[in-house]
Amino acid sequence: QVQLVESGGGLVQAGGSLRLSCAASGRTFNSLTMAWFRQAPGKEREFVTAISRTGGSTYYADSVKGRFTISRDNSENSVHLQMNSLKPDDTAVYYCAASSRSLYSSSPYQAENWYDIWGQGTQVTVSS
Repeated sequence: QVQLVESGGGLVQAGGSLRLSCAASGRTFNSLTMAWFRQAPGKEREFVTAISRTGGSTYYADSVKGRFTISRDNSENSVHLQMNSLKPDDTAVYYCAASSRSLYSSSPYQAENWYDIWGQGTQVTVSS
């Protein structure tokens, strides 16, 4: 069973940057579609971005497009989220998620139940 552990969260001023990482255990990482979700206080968890098994395809929520970049390193069993131009509205707990399904543009990759494995989350706080 793959386990996911996020790191890299913290407090940053608006306009700043953070880089989140998600380390996966197990030997099947390169067979997993990976994604990041976030949950702000008092709100439902929402999709942020997803990346295909090879890293060749990526999808982003409109709210982060052009500011956030997802990447993966299959040799290191890790996925990263580079977050630039952060806004107070980006404040949330960020979760790493994995799906055993292949990622296509028609896939319901924005749905939580499409993912099989979740990390514990890492807090990101953006001050104004």
